[in-house]
Amino acid sequence: MRYWAYLAGKLVVAAAPLYGLLFWVQRVFPAPRYKGMTRKDLGLVGLMFEQSLKYEIALMVLFLLTVGVLYLIVWDQRRRCRVCLRRLRMPVETGSWSYMLQLGRPRIESICPYGHGTLSQEELQISGGQSSEWTPHSDDIWDELSAASKDSGQEP
Repeated sequence: MRYWAYLAGKLVVAAAPLYGLLFWVQRVFPAPRYKGMTRKDLGLVGLMFEQSLKYEIALMVLFLLTVGVLYLIVWDQRRRCRVCLRRLRMPVETGSWSYMLQLGRPRIESICPYGHGTLSQEELQISGGQSSEWTPHSDDIWDELSAASKDSGQEP
């Protein structure tokens, strides 16, 4: 739940300055008014087109900026721990394109610095399917290490 609340908080924080920029664009470049215009007003069309072009270019730049900010927010959110919200560390590449049949498709695995889980992502997403998988770990990270030593027959 905290993971999604953090995403919503980032979106709200980013929306405030973007909304301020939209308000500024509307004040500096007022939207053109076309009501009541007839064919006789062809002399005014050039002036209205110039005003409209400036307004529409400003809106296009604002739209591109908004899409870029949203992309960065989602990109950052996908690379955070689902439990503690810290950035995932130590990316390790597994698999190989040349040994794909033996080792599987190449993936990049990153872990939480506090051992909460592992994020496994495809190195190159070819299909439109799910590209990442979060694997939570148990609360006691020493359980997995001691279980590996017990399987091998050694006592800790």
